[in-house]
Amino acid sequence: MSSNAIATVSLKGTLQEKLVAAAGAGFPGVEIFEADLIGSSLSPTEVRKLLEDLGLTCDLYQPFRDFEGMPGALRARAFDRAERKFDLMGELNTNRILVCSNCQPHSLGERQRIIDDFAELGERAAKRGILVGYEALAWGRHIYDHRDAWEVVKAVDHPSIGIILDSFHSLSRRIPNASIADIPGDKITYVQLADAPLLEMDLLYWSRHFRNLPGQGGLDVAGFVAEILRSGYKGPLSLEIFNDRFRSSSPALVAADGYRSLDYVRDAALTRLDQPTSMPAPQPVLGTEFIEFTAEGEEAETLKETFASLGFAKAGKHRNKKVTRWQQGGVNLVVNAEPKGFAKTYRTVFGTSICAIGLRVANVQAVLDRATALGIRHYKPEGRPGRLAMPALRGVGGTLLYLIADDDAEALWHREFPSAGEGSSAQAVQRVDHLASVVHHDEFLSWQLYWRALFGLEALSEQDVIDPSGLVHSQALQSADGAFRVTINASDARETLSSRFLARGMAGGFQHVALASDDLAASSAALRERGAALLEIPANYYEDLGARFGFDEAQLAAMEQAHLLYDEDLAGNRFHQMYSRAVDRRFFFEFLQRDAGYNGYGAPNAGVRLAAQARFRPADPID
Repeated sequence: MSSNAIATVSLKGTLQEKLVAAAGAGFPGVEIFEADLIGSSLSPTEVRKLLEDLGLTCDLYQPFRDFEGMPGALRARAFDRAERKFDLMGELNTNRILVCSNCQPHSLGERQRIIDDFAELGERAAKRGILVGYEALAWGRHIYDHRDAWEVVKAVDHPSIGIILDSFHSLSRRIPNASIADIPGDKITYVQLADAPLLEMDLLYWSRHFRNLPGQGGLDVAGFVAEILRSGYKGPLSLEIFNDRFRSSSPALVAADGYRSLDYVRDAALTRLDQPTSMPAPQPVLGTEFIEFTAEGEEAETLKETFASLGFAKAGKHRNKKVTRWQQGGVNLVVNAEPKGFAKTYRTVFGTSICAIGLRVANVQAVLDRATALGIRHYKPEGRPGRLAMPALRGVGGTLLYLIADDDAEALWHREFPSAGEGSSAQAVQRVDHLASVVHHDEFLSWQLYWRALFGLEALSEQDVIDPSGLVHSQALQSADGAFRVTINASDARETLSSRFLARGMAGGFQHVALASDDLAASSAALRERGAALLEIPANYYEDLGARFGFDEAQLAAMEQAHLLYDEDLAGNRFHQMYSRAVDRRFFFEFLQRDAGYNGYGAPNAGVRLAAQARFRPADPID
């Protein structure tokens, strides 16, 4: 089985800090990026000693640039540089070097000259016991396709010359993964992996600023790896990431995510090949069984009054704990007022807030085993009698992710929460549509990987949402059947609603809950009759809506009275939504109705909604 590795360029900090982070995440090997070594105060011998002390190997030294096809004296200089780098590699105790395709304008593209250069380099490398890997840069002057690089390597036919395959360089140029089948595994010197969002821009700029970890972008990295493993390649799978967000993030966080991403993409690739994997397959989320709030005293009473105004009724009280269940349709809200334990600790740090969610799955143990394989932490509460026995994982911002077996969900409520004899007559909502989380900017990609790797959620296109106080980045992820949806939001601007939510605590969390209705207009009327505090939308919005979609005056008046927002997709699938006012400026509820074919989240309305929420912002700078 191939091992995991990471290039030092992927991490923030000094070379020493990068190596410590890589070792701490469990990587057995690293690529040393030349600029990191040149800028280090450590000598190559000291770097080698540090590697040994940390239990790391240097799997690759890179990059060696401007080599093949150089004219005249520049050719001789290129070979002199190569000899010096071979000396350096001896000091580092590494035997593989990456030679990237030449980008210099004065390099010559004559194929035989390139072949002859690598033939001579192979002879020199063989004397040192060194393997040379030729990589086709996507923006190379003459060689920019791994198929062309392979033709060169094949023509050289030297045991010390192989090819290096990099997922970004190949996939950014839309080179078919099937073309890797022409390359024998023993001629692949090394493999570098990176994902990236699907963008239309200059390849070099895209590469230098927007690469990310497998599972954080839109490239078919799993298919790329599957073809490499099919070839018989046994060497490391290594990360080479250039990303502005990572350059300002904790190297320990990026390294830990990086290790998880490699295990995730290897597992996905082996699954495509119908080969055994080291972890269970992702279990689909069958639905959100409950959302747990932590609150006590007057705040708990206020929360319960809010639930009642939104059509929820008290449906039960826990047999042994200060926990109550509120229900409407298929939606369960739990209020935990325990004086000790996890909810109390969370409440002390964050105040009244959403502290946990419960998800229904078919096989709880498979989720737990997959989480273990991916390095996702389990939550282990103190084992006191009467505690609700549900396994849980650590989630966003320290929240918990409880796992409930689908066939045990109803029985669980009967066992733990005797009926309170109350029922909701409103039935304004039937189920949870999605949950919206807010995270710090440097964790935005990390939580995408969490959901995609653990449950196999699919990512929709990332959205930039205009808040009156700045830009918010939003990423939606969902199960294939839409049974579970979650959005992740982050902003660099300090005064956006997302940033103000984060400012109230020390970590991210769930900011709003979206509840689905089969008839949102009727739901709005029922909630207004109950005195629910709904977010008012300005008249200008409805005038614009009439111009965009052709609604008549009566329709617009009815929508304005109901505080409804509207969107539809190109196929004519419709989407209605409305919002509650924020509860204690910490979280709020969305109510929506979507046609079956509509897979969005009302993105065109986000700016209007955020502006409406900003108008209700109090003097306190934190809303």
